[in-house]
Amino acid sequence: MSNLTTLARPYAKAAFSLANEQSDLAGWDRLLSTVGAIVSDETVADLLRNPEVSREQCLAIITDALGEGADKSFTGFLSVLGENKRLSLLPEISSLFSELRQEAEKRLRVRVVSAIELEPRQAQQLEQALARRFDREIEMENIIDASVLGGAIVYAGDQVIDGSLLGRLEKLQAGLA
Repeated sequence: MSNLTTLARPYAKAAFSLANEQSDLAGWDRLLSTVGAIVSDETVADLLRNPEVSREQCLAIITDALGEGADKSFTGFLSVLGENKRLSLLPEISSLFSELRQEAEKRLRVRVVSAIELEPRQAQQLEQALARRFDREIEMENIIDASVLGGAIVYAGDQVIDGSLLGRLEKLQAGLA
């Protein structure tokens, strides 16, 4: 996985630079997400791996699926990927681009895992506390998992804040062992 990230990072940065120049980060994010999903499709992935299918044919399949949604610079970006045999990196490029966009827009996507759904007031308080802590606008997703028993586990970027009852019990058990 890290090898794919290493290969995809320069392309994601280049795409971000192009999108930023055009003041169209949201549009490029949407297009990259779309082509990332197209390339993730097993049939398309098989075509990309097939040596009998030319890069031009693969590129045509992807651009045809986009229809009129892509401008010349985006299709040019896809052409560069095709020439360098990197179309299969599109899902990873899309993910890295989204991270770059979130950083530029000072937003952070957060997953909160709790035993029960957070009440609106709780969710709002948690969102405000996280916004203060990370100095970012928070996009919060609440995931229900009864195994946490109580409390919550917050996944924010590469950080994990474990405030769950399960986490506390595990720490207590480790301390007693």
